[in-house]
Amino acid sequence: MNIDDIPLTTIKGDETTLGAYRQGVKLIVNVASRCGLAPQYEKLEQLQKTYGDRGFTVLGFPSNQFLQELGTEEAIEEYCSTTWGVTFPMFEKVKVNGRSQHPLYAELTKTPDAAGKAGRVKWNFEKFVITPDGVVHRFRPTVEPDAPEIVGLIESALPAS
Repeated sequence: MNIDDIPLTTIKGDETTLGAYRQGVKLIVNVASRCGLAPQYEKLEQLQKTYGDRGFTVLGFPSNQFLQELGTEEAIEEYCSTTWGVTFPMFEKVKVNGRSQHPLYAELTKTPDAAGKAGRVKWNFEKFVITPDGVVHRFRPTVEPDAPEIVGLIESALPAS
């Protein structure tokens, strides 16, 4: 299955696919409201504001796989918008590992990180950048959203402003 065709459900319950964002650069991240890395929301939102008008989109996928996410989509959405001012698309809670792993993450986790390791998502805020040519780049949770390797990848894949 093409990654752009995998069915997704937004945090508001609408059906979509990654194909809706096909033309640009996508940064997919598994998020969790109660995680110590939650301040990364601020940098993710800043990337969205900086590059959104050039075809870049952050896509947030809440996950309680590490027991740090709020109970309902409504609570997650309220937390993200009121605490961090999130405007980028958010999706329903998903499993990023294991038997019930979401099909999107089954595809994404085939991609190795900078150390050459593929497989399980290690923690919240693991990042996957998909460039317009369909190439997936993986960054582990401690790599900040505004790290030079992520920003450089985004800028090189987007049209000049």
